[in-house]
Amino acid sequence: MMNQNSSPPPDPLPRESFLISRNRKKIIKKNLTMILRKVWGSMWNRSNSCKDLVTPTSTSRVPPLPPLAMSSSSLGAFDQLPMDILVQILMLIQPRDAVMLSLTCKAWRCLASGNRLWMFYLQSSQESWDSIFFAETCLRSGYPLRLVSSQSGELSFMRIYGQRAQVPGSVIIDGGSGYCKFGWSKFDSPSGRSATFLEFGNIESPIYARLQQFFATIFTRMQVKSSMQPIVVSLPLCHFDDTESAKASRRQLKTAILNVLFDMNVPAVCAVNQAVLALYAAGRTSGIVVNIGFQVITVLPILNGKVMRQVGVEVIGFGALKLTGFLREKMQENNVSFQSLYTVRTLKEKLCYVALDYKAELSKDTQASMEVSGEGWFTLSKERFQTGEILFQPRLAGMRAMSLHQAVALCMDHCDAAGLAADDSWFKTVVLTGGSACLPGLAERLERELHDHLSPSISNGVRVLPPPCGVDTAWHGAKLISNLSTFPGPWCITRKQFRRKSRLMW
Repeated sequence: MMNQNSSPPPDPLPRESFLISRNRKKIIKKNLTMILRKVWGSMWNRSNSCKDLVTPTSTSRVPPLPPLAMSSSSLGAFDQLPMDILVQILMLIQPRDAVMLSLTCKAWRCLASGNRLWMFYLQSSQESWDSIFFAETCLRSGYPLRLVSSQSGELSFMRIYGQRAQVPGSVIIDGGSGYCKFGWSKFDSPSGRSATFLEFGNIESPIYARLQQFFATIFTRMQVKSSMQPIVVSLPLCHFDDTESAKASRRQLKTAILNVLFDMNVPAVCAVNQAVLALYAAGRTSGIVVNIGFQVITVLPILNGKVMRQVGVEVIGFGALKLTGFLREKMQENNVSFQSLYTVRTLKEKLCYVALDYKAELSKDTQASMEVSGEGWFTLSKERFQTGEILFQPRLAGMRAMSLHQAVALCMDHCDAAGLAADDSWFKTVVLTGGSACLPGLAERLERELHDHLSPSISNGVRVLPPPCGVDTAWHGAKLISNLSTFPGPWCITRKQFRRKSRLMW
């Protein structure tokens, strides 16, 4: 206990602290006066009842929120201003200044810390508000997913903004058997792409050396030291069965990837399935992901961020490479010459599409031309939609394989029969991913075929979404995770944690 004769310790630099506080208030008052003079004339006529705010850089609206509760403390001369104008004034200052303003009095603190203001600041960032809101309410707790209350009034977006600003930049690597996208989590899109052609199904000893070379090449191209940033890496889609052998192979592959990265002194690694990342990019945690990969097409049911392999993963034995090869054959039949398969791939990506009605399309004039750098002009006609048609009629390419809509319908039947959730809505959203999944018209055609082939009880409510972020959909799903206010904590594993575990479950 303190002695009665003793006095409390002196407040360090009391006069200096007082002067700092007083000067800070003067600066804030001066800045507000300047801002008020600028906006008063243009904003006075705004209706006091206007609640929806439009950002200067976006046409999307901030979702409506509960009205701001006002403190009994006076705002002084600002009491005469409508609430809407006060909020607009705050939006003209920087987030750090808004925090400083909240120190002046309780009433300003109420305004400056309100969700409405900080949702505006978050919406002004590179990511869309919908993506941020989805990530912070569905993904912030890590896996297994635990839904945070979606009532924005129960979340402090001021705190979330501050936490997101402190999240370290991470390297995102979305690899696959065909192509890899890599880049910084703070960037809008991948900074680089490269062909990989890794056979991820091969878990023999050479896989370590190949993965080591693969990751070392990416770090070199990005000019970054592997020991400086966390890594978010996508786990490739392979070993689709739910057998013990397939489970062991998946664990072995994930362990090999983590071993290589931690041997390169990476501080923390977040490894997530490619299909799950694509689903996150679409703002969903449950659904069916159709990945048109380089060699095969996979149809994966996902519930609450977990692939339901016990329900069944459908695999079609051809992929994007077959579509490119089919277009090449058609061009050769029409005596169209080209120098490389890359030229054909470019034509497929730029000119090809999927017809909603194949027979009706045959009678139309579908000719179109484009110039390929270094090779000149190319003109395609019926090949433009015949290439994508083999997804629905594989026999056109001489293949005896299940069609895309048959595989998705079969997956939905299995999901319906499994009865894994209280209702069947979780598997009725289909998300497309992969380069060839970006063909115009594919989502509409698949949705139409599903409605025609499924029973009414299942087809009701079925929606097919095109790749939400194009060819970089999985990369953007990883970006959502790596920019979370809680990253890297609940999503990453450190080297020490990895070495401590003798067996990893995936």
